[in-house]
Amino acid sequence: MKHDRILVIGSNSFSGASFTGYLLRKGIRVVGVSRSEEPHRAMLPYRWHGHDDLFRFHRLDLNHDLDRLSDLIHTERFTCVVNFAAQSMVAESWENPGHWFKTNVVSTVLLHERLRQMDFLDRYVHITTPEVYGSTSVPVKEDAPFRPTTPYAVSRAAADMSLRTYIEAYRFPAVMTRASNVYGPGQQLYRIIPRTILFILLGKKLQLHGGGLSRRSFIYVEDVSDAILRIAEEGRNGETYHIATQETITIRELVERLCARLGVSLDECVEITPERRCQDAACLLDSSKLRESLGWQEQVGLDEGLDRCIRWVRESFEDLRDLPHDYIHKA
Repeated sequence: MKHDRILVIGSNSFSGASFTGYLLRKGIRVVGVSRSEEPHRAMLPYRWHGHDDLFRFHRLDLNHDLDRLSDLIHTERFTCVVNFAAQSMVAESWENPGHWFKTNVVSTVLLHERLRQMDFLDRYVHITTPEVYGSTSVPVKEDAPFRPTTPYAVSRAAADMSLRTYIEAYRFPAVMTRASNVYGPGQQLYRIIPRTILFILLGKKLQLHGGGLSRRSFIYVEDVSDAILRIAEEGRNGETYHIATQETITIRELVERLCARLGVSLDECVEITPERRCQDAACLLDSSKLRESLGWQEQVGLDEGLDRCIRWVRESFEDLRDLPHDYIHKA
């Protein structure tokens, strides 16, 4: 491995925690940073397989602890930093847009300003989002124009554009990733797959916004972690890489597939509610660049991935049933 020690910012996020666990299983030491204390073990994939001796955690908030974070990076002289930190909820970004811009733009740009002055850093991986493209009826490549439709998407697009200027002006050794809908064991319970499974097991009705007609591509989190590590190790500075499968499905079809696996009908499990404001009808990515240049290929199909999620919810049910099921906003 090119990097035997990596700093993961946002290590308590779903993708960050899963990526951290993936690194630890490969024997790579990780220092994790997140604004919140570590959540319940059932929601923390990097605590499931041992390897605690390879991991250290620091509670640092990008909005308030940038000096302390910079000191940590300088002291330990990380050569690779992977940043998952962001305010990530789309619909909720309409309610407190300033919070999204503070974290996703202002604090992120200030982080980049610190990092670009660290001459020991040889790879910064910025985890961003396909939401910057808006609704895409066909899979788009990495050079597609930005058409953000929500405060969340605008905030991520702004940070991405700023990072591009840093790459060009300072030769900042950064790469960007955009993954389609990531899922897997340990995902927050307000996300569609774990929420559907848990609500069915609890006998609760699931709200299906707009009838679930929007189309998505779902990708298993371990395949995403594999892609991110390949990009961190072998990607070209200044490049953006899409991480996506070629299978698409509507949210309704996804819920129907879960219902069938759990032996219930869709009608008894869901209630149709109005569509969310400015919901993108489809969000599809072309991942041929990643496949062709870095030899990446997804390993877990949707059916197998859903079965793994069901198994996780069943095995952790006594804990999950008592954890918050809805998104709780943190400024």
